[in-house]
Formats: sequence, C-alpha cells, structure tokens
Amino acid sequence: QVQLVESGGGLVQAGGSLRLSCAASGSIVSINAMGWYRQAPGKQRELVAQITGGSTNYADSVKGRFTISRDNAKNTVYLQMNSLKPEDTAVYYCKAEVVTTLYRNYWGQGTQVTVSS
Repeated sequence: QVQLVESGGGLVQAGGSLRLSCAASGSIVSINAMGWYRQAPGKQRELVAQITGGSTNYADSVKGRFTISRDNAKNTVYLQMNSLKPEDTAVYYCKAEVVTTLYRNYWGQGTQVTVSS
C-alpha cells in the first residue's frame, strides 16, 4: 500500500508565502509524475503544478509565484508558494503516479491553504 502525507498548509496574509510538502511511502518501485492540485469551495479540482523528471508545468494563474520541486531520494514533492493571493485559498492535494506491482495514481488527504486579504 502507498500513502501520501501532505503538510505545510495554514493561514497567511496576502503577499505571504507557504511551503507545502508531500511525502510518499510504502511499497514503491518508482514514481513518475508528482503534482499539486487544488479545490476551492464550489469549484472543480484543478492542476496547480506538476513535475516529471526535470520537466515542470504550471497553471497560468500561479506562474512566476509558485515553484514545484522534488527530492527523489525521499519520494517527496514540494510546492513553494510566494506572493499568495486570496484567490489561492483552497484545499491543496498531492498526486503521485506510483509504480508498485501495478501502476496507478495516489492522492494525499489534502491540506488547507487560506489567504486573507
């Protein structure tokens, strides 16, 4: 079984910064893409950022403010969020494409990020 555990969410004022972490553990052979998604109240879950090997991609709304990175030795992905805006308020979820005896996607439990104006 594989688990993803997120941490680092919280309450911050507009213009502030937060760093999210997501660590994968379990019977992992390898991990392909890792990414962060978010879901605001009343909205669909959306991709924020994804990292595959050395390639990254970002939602237009976060480009230049958020940075995704990865520590393969620790099976951990990070999201550095700077210049936060109230519209960034959401539950942030980590996703990993994990190879065990099968290949499937796993999701974390989510961490709340609230940005006050």
